This record gives sequence, C-alpha cells and structure tokens, in this order.
Amino acid sequence: MLKIEELSYSYQDRQAVCGASFEVREGECLGLLGPNGAGKTTAISCMVGLLSAWQGAMFWHGEPFQPALQASDRGQLGFVPQEIALYANLTAEENLDLFGELNGLGKAERRKAVEKNLELAGLVDRQKDLVRTFSGGMQRRLNLAAGLMHSPSLVLLDEPTVGVDPQSRNHLFETLLQLKADGVSLLYTTHFMEEAQRLCDRIAIMNEGSVIAVGTPQELAEQSGEPESDLEKIFLKLTGRSLRDD
Repeated sequence: MLKIEELSYSYQDRQAVCGASFEVREGECLGLLGPNGAGKTTAISCMVGLLSAWQGAMFWHGEPFQPALQASDRGQLGFVPQEIALYANLTAEENLDLFGELNGLGKAERRKAVEKNLELAGLVDRQKDLVRTFSGGMQRRLNLAAGLMHSPSLVLLDEPTVGVDPQSRNHLFETLLQLKADGVSLLYTTHFMEEAQRLCDRIAIMNEGSVIAVGTPQELAEQSGEPESDLEKIFLKLTGRSLRDD
C-alpha cells in the first residue's frame, strides 16, 4: 500500500532519519518501534506531509507519493499525532465537523461522519461540551476520531494511547482492533510492547534513524537467535539497554 525507500531527513546538522526503508501492506498493522530519538516521529511527519525536505522515495500502490506537495496524496492518509491536535474552545462535535470540512466532506456526509465518530470515541453524551473541559483520555479518544473523519484506508498513529487512564487506553485499543478487523491499514508507534505484540502483524524497529529489523514478532525472535523471546527482550537486544532521554 505505502512503500518507503531510503527515507532520510536532517534538522540542520542532526540526521534524524537515515536511509529508512519499510512498507505498510494492505490490511495490516505495521508497528514502527524504537527508543526515544530513533526517528519514528520524524519519519511519520515526512509521510504525512508535515516535513518536505526529505530524501528518498515514497510510493502509494506503486505510484509516486508526495504528501507535502499534493493535497490528494495527503488525503489518502489518516493521522493521529502524539500531541493533541484539537481546538480547545470548540465542542467535540464542532471539532469533528471542522476536520471533516478540512478533508473535503460535504455537509450531509460530515453529519454522518460526526455521529459515527462520536459514537466510536464514546463521547455522544459530551458532544456539546468544550474540549478544554475534557480529561486527557477523552481528548485522546477525540484525537483519534478526528483522524478518521474522512474514512482513510491507512491511518498513521504516533503513540495514541500515551498518558491516559486504563479505561481510555482500553477503549482506544479496542477501537484500533475494530478498525483493523474492518480492513483499515495501520502504522502504529508505541512504547507499550504488549500493545505491539497484540495488535501488529509485523514490526519495523528503528534505531538511530535507521530501520534495523523488520518482520513478525516470531521472525524477529528467530533472527535474534532467541526464538522463545518476547518482543521486549528482542527490542532491547537490538537497540541496547542504554538510556535515551532525548
């Protein structure tokens, strides 16, 4: 579905992504894992068009993909960023309606999408409330719903369950499982290895800007020489145990 070849990006003199190659296949969830500073968020920012001066190549179903230059390319993707990307002084309903309009949905189509995604987020009873009154978990759920308003076939999620209570985290994760069951492709970053183990069909591990391993959890375990290892042990073996505070 989406193929990334030799993706590189630098912030002035700091190389954030260095020749990263991977692909997201139709109908799968690809986990993009790595320690802090590995380049995951930068890679995703290139993929969704937030960063433009990248090197390498991207292909959507075999055709050149230029999300920073082509609105139609950006429109193929849903994006759920790590930071909450909502308007605090709008209601939940107004936020979703706005994101639907920005994605080109007509009024009737937006109304249906707003109803569907408020239900998905578990916020039907709070749809008229301002987002600034919401808990962190409620905002995370609405953040996901906003990224789904235009029914994208591929959704890129940058740590969508970080910093929320167990109930909201469970709700978000169950929603992702349902999206996957419905045939939506996912690119998923997380530091929760149990989430990746449960949700992802394949894993791409990044370290210091490069993709150093790709495969199913079992394939990665066999490649590591420890076929009985769980994903966390494999991750630490491949990326090291030194602290990453940046």
